Amino acid sequence: MSVMEQKQQLVQFTKPSEQGYYGKFGGAYIPEMLHRNVEELRTNYLAIINDETFKKEFNQLLTDYVGRPTPLFYAERLSALHGTNIYLKREDLCHTGAHKINNTIGQILLAKRLGKKRIIAETGAGQHGVATATVCALKGMECIVYMGEKDIERQAPNVARMKMLGATVIPATSGSKTLKDATNEAIRDWINHPNNTHYIIGSVVGPHPYPDMVATFQSIISKEIREQLKEKTNNELPHYVVACVGGGSNAAGAFYHFLDELSVKLVAVEAAGHGVKSGMSAATTQLGKMGVLHGSKSLVMQTEDGQVVEPHSISAGLDYPGIGPLHANLFDSGRGIFLSATDEEALNAAFETTKLEGIIPALESAHAFAALHQMKFKKEDVVVVCLSGRGDKDLATYMNAL
Repeated sequence: MSVMEQKQQLVQFTKPSEQGYYGKFGGAYIPEMLHRNVEELRTNYLAIINDETFKKEFNQLLTDYVGRPTPLFYAERLSALHGTNIYLKREDLCHTGAHKINNTIGQILLAKRLGKKRIIAETGAGQHGVATATVCALKGMECIVYMGEKDIERQAPNVARMKMLGATVIPATSGSKTLKDATNEAIRDWINHPNNTHYIIGSVVGPHPYPDMVATFQSIISKEIREQLKEKTNNELPHYVVACVGGGSNAAGAFYHFLDELSVKLVAVEAAGHGVKSGMSAATTQLGKMGVLHGSKSLVMQTEDGQVVEPHSISAGLDYPGIGPLHANLFDSGRGIFLSATDEEALNAAFETTKLEGIIPALESAHAFAALHQMKFKKEDVVVVCLSGRGDKDLATYMNAL
């Protein structure tokens, strides 16, 4: 056993400490006016989500409404291209077209049990906004979604879907007018409406208990991967699990039940934008340092004096200057392998995957496919790629690239 493996055996990756820390990352760094909201969540969420009636309703909706389990598809032509065995976890086949619905189902049930009447959310690519608007329609709740003005332009189909579902979409017009700024606006709203509002955060970011709560709801992805691999290969442990990472909820879900299986290599793929050193990137682990963003201590892209650096990615869902504390700990401890893919590499991988497998991936997921070209596989390896979303929302970007 290597020194790294011995070191990793001493770390528990799956669950944070009682204070919400994954190693040195996490916690709850919040203004005093949010303290009551976050404390209400922290002191109640475990009892609620572990309650048998909650679990029954959650699992029933995942089955009958979301369409789980999603297939684990053997990608024959991609496998031949890379000389290995590649399986795609088809989160693009979830209702609303991405993994985001797993989390919003869980959080809307939690909000109802907390007696909340009004739901707010932030969104980048729009998939989390659509998933939030969807569950609000399902449960008859008021829904307000904050979205960067730039993202509203580049994700028009999802904006239309949110409005059709009854959500109010409010543009964030400050800063880079993207996901970071939408998150800022959502937090301001929550401060102003502390009693009746629940904030459905869409990724494994934010103050404790959000990273743990979102990872728990998304962990259904890796639970199913283990069961499906056992059925298909007679071994529930793959050699690699590959997923794109912005804040990191699909990766957290895909990694979750493998975090303490040290034989499984966990590969997180960030957005390099125009190149990691170009000044237009979102590769947080390569460019960031310890800081506080949106309520938790993690790796953050920032200037020498601590001002957040504007990120860039062609993919609205990865266009974020931070990373969830769970992932920061995977990077810091060496448990995770962190790669990055440029805009151009992601576009090329999206077209390649579409032509080889007849599946149009979301631009976010395309980064994971791009990273396969940076890796060396053995013929007998089993590689699972989390296909986190479908590419309908990105067709305008794809058409421009053609």
